[in-house]
Amino acid sequence: MSRSSDIRILMTTDTVGGVWTYSCALASQLAASGADVGLVTMGRRARAEQREMLRGSRVRLIETDLALEWQDPEGQDLARARRILTKLEAQFRPDVIHLNSFREATFDWHAPVVLVAHSCVGSWALACRDTAWLGEPRWRSYAERVAAALDKAQAWVCPTQSFHDVIAQIYHPQSPGAVIWNGITPRGALGRKQELILAAGRLWDRAKNIEVLAAAAPGLDWPVQVAGAATVSPSHCITWLGQLPYDAMRARMEHAAIFASPAFYEPFGLAVLEAAAAGCALVLSDIPTFRELWTGAALFVDPTDGKALHRTLAGLCADDRERMRLQRAAFEHSLTYSLTRTTSAYLRLYEDLLASHRETAPVSQIEVRA
Repeated sequence: MSRSSDIRILMTTDTVGGVWTYSCALASQLAASGADVGLVTMGRRARAEQREMLRGSRVRLIETDLALEWQDPEGQDLARARRILTKLEAQFRPDVIHLNSFREATFDWHAPVVLVAHSCVGSWALACRDTAWLGEPRWRSYAERVAAALDKAQAWVCPTQSFHDVIAQIYHPQSPGAVIWNGITPRGALGRKQELILAAGRLWDRAKNIEVLAAAAPGLDWPVQVAGAATVSPSHCITWLGQLPYDAMRARMEHAAIFASPAFYEPFGLAVLEAAAAGCALVLSDIPTFRELWTGAALFVDPTDGKALHRTLAGLCADDRERMRLQRAAFEHSLTYSLTRTTSAYLRLYEDLLASHRETAPVSQIEVRA
């Protein structure tokens, strides 16, 4: 295998949140480069509007109903997952396994494994300061499988250095890991902005910290809209948009003047990157991930301080010059996180692993895979 375009990649994903967006974008770009990509879903099936994100690509979508690891901490679905994914490897014959979750790395794959850590229960609990339940037997089992997966994978990756350091602190993996920033395709011309504050986050996910935005919203001159799964709006001062398809969310970002993310926990924050690329001024929680990615291109606020968030948003609504400066800064900085750059980094990692794998593989295995 002399060229990256010859690579066959079996990639796992799920359809919850940003992992799907990341997987579709990366898989499509890899396929456009000539790679043969099979994208395997776990958890709930992709909705029609999610499948649209793969339209026009050469990615092969393979859907399963296997449990997501954070929804199955006891590992009750683990044996079935091993059978199904082992069979898929035999059928697809990939050169590289790209896992967007942990525990599947413990399986006996023939191809080298890249494990990408997008989030984990332990780091979520630490960021949300809600750790008492981690001592339960099922969550100890979960943590043990995560640690074993990091040790068994030939390479593990995080989307930010901040999150990499947290993973290393919690699980103490044997190898140092790597950091590859997520990326998106740059936007075209920016649209005209409206007097609107936009946010995104599932109401049930404490990490998104929508409650502090609800506390900050009363008295703001501009409307506040939040996209995400919820049964009821947390405040009469917020317009809850519900779960929006990807294209609809992008359209909202194109019109919104300000995008706010008061999250306690965000290992990367693809929604923030999309908002920046759409020319939104960014108001973000003061957490290490956002500082790493957006210093100089955003305003930062203590995520526990609703009054400070209110003051920051109100000031930005009233200050046209500062708002426009931040909009330009966010857009220009978003170009740092290009999908082309991300894809190239993964291709280099795959090729390094394949070179190492060929050096250590038995002759019979090299002949079969050639």
